[in-house]
Amino acid sequence: MNNELNSIGLNKKPSDTTVVVAMSGGVDSSTVAGMMKKEGYKVIGITLKLYDDGKEVAASKQCCSGQDIMDAKRVAQKLDIDHKILYYQNKFKQGVIDNFIESYSKGETPIPCVQCNQTVKFKDLFEVSKDLKADAMITGHYVKSITSDNQTSMYRAIDENRDQSYFLFNTTKDQLNYLRFPLGGLLKNETREIAKNLNLNVADKPDSQDICFVPNGDYASVIRKFRPESLQKGNIKNLEGKVIGVHDGIINFTIGQRKGIKVSDSEALYVLKIDSEKNEIIVGPREKLGKKSISLINLNLLEDKSVFDNEIYVKVRSTGKLLKAKINLHPSNSADVNLKVSEDGISPGQACVFYMRDDIGYKVLGGGWIKS
Repeated sequence: MNNELNSIGLNKKPSDTTVVVAMSGGVDSSTVAGMMKKEGYKVIGITLKLYDDGKEVAASKQCCSGQDIMDAKRVAQKLDIDHKILYYQNKFKQGVIDNFIESYSKGETPIPCVQCNQTVKFKDLFEVSKDLKADAMITGHYVKSITSDNQTSMYRAIDENRDQSYFLFNTTKDQLNYLRFPLGGLLKNETREIAKNLNLNVADKPDSQDICFVPNGDYASVIRKFRPESLQKGNIKNLEGKVIGVHDGIINFTIGQRKGIKVSDSEALYVLKIDSEKNEIIVGPREKLGKKSISLINLNLLEDKSVFDNEIYVKVRSTGKLLKAKINLHPSNSADVNLKVSEDGISPGQACVFYMRDDIGYKVLGGGWIKS
């Protein structure tokens, strides 16, 4: 028997190892498929069709559009690997789009990419991969995973500008033990270099920037389409409770927003609170934005609770920095987070992700959803 682990930490020859690669049609997942093929693994590429894109959507910088599916197919042909397309529009509508609309209508700021990973990508695709008898599922996410004794831990990627660990905090331990992320130790320009060396047609393809079902970043248009009744006028109030203006619907606002309030005042006003029950926006000066305590619900923990005795860092938005924090875990799968330094623009509906520093880097401990 071969006692050497292969490059994805399994005790098998690559030629005896089947991997499913989630291929979105972008450079990252295409490169991963090419790397696996070149190393001699049996590769099955799977592309998900998640929504029905109209002409106005297909031209924008989104993932999972019709063009992306064609790109993924071309890459699979070039690499001479099996390629399947799964039609998940209904699953995606129920698991991601409906949740997004519901969350925005409640005055929250949702993160559909986390919901997508949590539902269709790592739940349904995970099950399909198991049905195909694959030994592992590979994605092009920029996170590092370290597998030891069949247990996998997740770390922040080497390329901090690309790190996607925030979006993967809700991955279960079972899923994490089955997933592999080969790009976690690479910089983006190194990924493109590999794609060029593999002669992939997507080597210079721009990154997707918008949420896939949101044309040109216009969230309100999506909610207008699916739930027009949520665009009701309401009051804009100051911290004293005085009505100082009228808004056209709370879905047009997020915590910390400054532009678009359309109320003149002696100092710049920011959105401090969104009250969906009263259909009101509360505004005030910037110094009132800072918060130190956060209440979390629906936690997902990837490591033992005892690690929370160490120094913990949290991230409260995908583009945010790591903040030192003390975390009090509760039996009800909830937690209170106390930040050492106050942070602006913390919004319900976003995730708060936990990290701990060790010899390898910043390990992801899990996280929860910000309630208040």
